[in-house]
Amino acid sequence: MTTMNLQPLIDWVALESPTRHARGVNAMMDLVTADVAGLPIGVERVAGRDGLGDALLLKAGPNTGQPAIVVMSHLDTVHPVGTAAKDLVVRIEGDRLYGPGVYDMKGGAWLALQAFKDVAPLAKRTLRFLFTPDEEIGSPTTRGLIEAEARRASHVLVTEPARDGGCIVTARKGVGRFEVTLEGRPSHSGSRHQDGRSAIREAARQILAIEAMTDYGRGVTTTVALISGGTAPNVVPQHAWFTVDLRVRTAADGVDLERRLLALASHDPDVTVKVFGGMNRPPYEKSANVAALYEKARGMAAEFGFDLKDCPMTGGGSDGNFTAALGVPTLDGLGIDGDGAHTLDEYALISSIAPRRELMRRLLLGL
Repeated sequence: MTTMNLQPLIDWVALESPTRHARGVNAMMDLVTADVAGLPIGVERVAGRDGLGDALLLKAGPNTGQPAIVVMSHLDTVHPVGTAAKDLVVRIEGDRLYGPGVYDMKGGAWLALQAFKDVAPLAKRTLRFLFTPDEEIGSPTTRGLIEAEARRASHVLVTEPARDGGCIVTARKGVGRFEVTLEGRPSHSGSRHQDGRSAIREAARQILAIEAMTDYGRGVTTTVALISGGTAPNVVPQHAWFTVDLRVRTAADGVDLERRLLALASHDPDVTVKVFGGMNRPPYEKSANVAALYEKARGMAAEFGFDLKDCPMTGGGSDGNFTAALGVPTLDGLGIDGDGAHTLDEYALISSIAPRRELMRRLLLGL
């Protein structure tokens, strides 16, 4: 396996690129473009919209008319600008490289790009590599682009981080996102309490009902994660607002829970309840073609002593949900190993880079 200079990856991690910081995300796209300059790799840049960064598409290999092998990575992170200077300093400690987004998922994007560069002059079929700017907020501006690439693909390889000590991902739960707004009737909480209709009281009843929809046996979870309401300490609250995160194993459960959430009705006729949202990512189920692709990858890994395993369905979503739902054989979790995604202890294992790069190289040449 090729010995790698880690400084370019360190530079990637040090360049902070939270999703809403379009300048930082676009600077990451610039680094990718510079990295492939002079190589037999075509570059197409897709301008961002809605205040978000650009997407980038790399192309290599001949156009044989066959469906392409498509690699997908995102270069946005969740950590705000300034994290690398104070709370999660970019550094190496033993086998660990620390830094914002190194595990989720700049490390995986970088190692996959190195593999893509390795095979570009050797490719016998079309290879495409899509870098996106908005996965961490549900891919609102790039879902269409992701699905368009999937429809022309024979296989999709997603470089989200490894799970559970190096396992790749062959199934993910579907994700729904909802917002609930409530409007009651304000009144003075001391002198005219009986005239008020509390939006927060109604919200409390709705939240208990929503949380009760969680069914671990079915793999369904409902989480009220953000909440706000009220105007002053001495006013019966007129307004309240909260969000709901939904996770499901199957498309049928997604339809069922989406219907139930959108149909929420107020217990108090004087309080209005409105629900917005829906399923954001369809479930990524381990179909027969996904299982076959996993077995092929496992055989390739075994050729150089890498014991490749997958993990049970994970609760987190990714852009692989979109591609798998279209029936395209998709492998996910092909990125770097490590831990601490979205935390101030996020790190990647340096020793995982070489074998995972080699696996990506073999997949790009051997599928």
